[in-house]
Amino acid sequence: METKKSSIPTSTISRDMSEMSENIGNVYETVKIIAKRSNQISVEVKAELDKKLQEFTSINENIEEVFENREQIEISRFYEKLPKPVLVATQEFIEDKIYYRNPIKDSKLK
Repeated sequence: METKKSSIPTSTISRDMSEMSENIGNVYETVKIIAKRSNQISVEVKAELDKKLQEFTSINENIEEVFENREQIEISRFYEKLPKPVLVATQEFIEDKIYYRNPIKDSKLK
């Protein structure tokens, strides 16, 4: 995923939602678009993390046999340091990288 290489801040930034929603004309619709994209990003990152951690699972693993794996800890730390999906989605929205449409508005235009 390209979010690893980007310059998206890892902390929250205050934004003027009315300014962000000028193109759409509705603050709530803007929030909904960002939230849906955030959920998509979250699912992608979780699937990627699960895939990487799958390599460390053992079939014959008991609670007593579980031990700390240095590589597994480093992978987990890396993913914890990534920017939150909401911040990534917001940045994508600001940069017009999100494709969105409203079928109800589209049908009224026809």
